[in-house]
Amino acid sequence: MSWRKEERRAERGYHHGNLKEALLKAALDLIAQKGAAGFTFADAARMAGVSPAAPYRHFRDRDELLSSIAQRGFEQFEARLTAAWDDGRPDTVTAFERVGKAYLAFARAEPAYYSAMFESGLPVDVSPALMAASERAFAVIRAAAERLAALAPPGTPRPPALMMALHIWSMSHGVASLFARGDAARRKLPMTAEDLLEAEVLIYLRGLGFPIDRRASAQQGQADQKPSVPPAGPPSGAPSGPWGTPK
Repeated sequence: MSWRKEERRAERGYHHGNLKEALLKAALDLIAQKGAAGFTFADAARMAGVSPAAPYRHFRDRDELLSSIAQRGFEQFEARLTAAWDDGRPDTVTAFERVGKAYLAFARAEPAYYSAMFESGLPVDVSPALMAASERAFAVIRAAAERLAALAPPGTPRPPALMMALHIWSMSHGVASLFARGDAARRKLPMTAEDLLEAEVLIYLRGLGFPIDRRASAQQGQADQKPSVPPAGPPSGAPSGPWGTPK
């Protein structure tokens, strides 16, 4: 009897346009409890207090429900990364460090969204809206990588900016997934996840011969700029390295 009352109450909410949001919230709660692969469409309906048939009014199946959650996650993710990047102010290196911290903070604060975005097993092109949202989020990382690439001393071999963005995304995602996530799967570290990611990125940039001193990045483009870190590229006349001549 009590279940029927809950169903009628939820159905009244549907008529007011609340069912879709109730299902999204229920699925998000289930992901937080069981992971993105740990619940069924019927479980989401049950948690939302509606009949097993009710979700089909808004979602074709469980995958479409998960896709909608992942899309929302990427939209929030993009907003946080964009705010952290702040168009590279006050200088490229400082802004880039903020982006890395924002990446980790999102994984820690929104483990259910993070799981839906990266651990659901759904192909990102399952939905055009999901694909577009994920690409907008990655575009922030790519924009930061392009600005970093512009700091390369003349003649220093470097990978293309897109490859740099993929390298940096992989590093950030690895640290976030292992050490910064906000659920019980987080592994312990003798340091903060932020310190680990910062060290990892600095080692990567040093290896490419990039100037990582904030004063140097703030003065990029000036004729008298002198990198604080000696370039790690080959000496004059040596082969240009695995990425060829920098563009």
